[in-house]
Amino acid sequence: MTTPAPQSKAVDAPEVAAYWAERRRYLDRIRKVPEIRQRFWREVAIYLLRRLLWSFGFFPVFIAFWVPFVMANFNPVVLASDLIPLLQNFVDSNPEVQATTISTLVIAWASIGFFFLVFDFVLTPFKSPYEYEADVYMRSWEQLNHDQLPDKV
Repeated sequence: MTTPAPQSKAVDAPEVAAYWAERRRYLDRIRKVPEIRQRFWREVAIYLLRRLLWSFGFFPVFIAFWVPFVMANFNPVVLASDLIPLLQNFVDSNPEVQATTISTLVIAWASIGFFFLVFDFVLTPFKSPYEYEADVYMRSWEQLNHDQLPDKV
């Protein structure tokens, strides 16, 4: 037989509804402000550019150089002596083999980039300036209406 869970202090719905209604009203008002709208689009562009540069610029390049360097026991002489014959074979091969090798490298670079891009979007979500402004406003609104709100709003 299960026992009912202890009831915590119930939050009255009108106070919670008032909080969220005021937040929605404030968000509707600030969405019309051109400066905040411009800052929103600028931050969206910076966010996307940063995610793309990290995912397709840093991680594939880092893995492409780090993994062979580790396999060469952090010895650049061993790394060079292993890579020079591979590069010489690439240069001496026919154009079809060169094209296949280059397309394989591009596919590997893109797959690593997309893999990191998906996880980068999940791990670092976009922070909207509208939400930040609303959070600041609602903190001051809570202080002004503190006596009307329950403890845990």
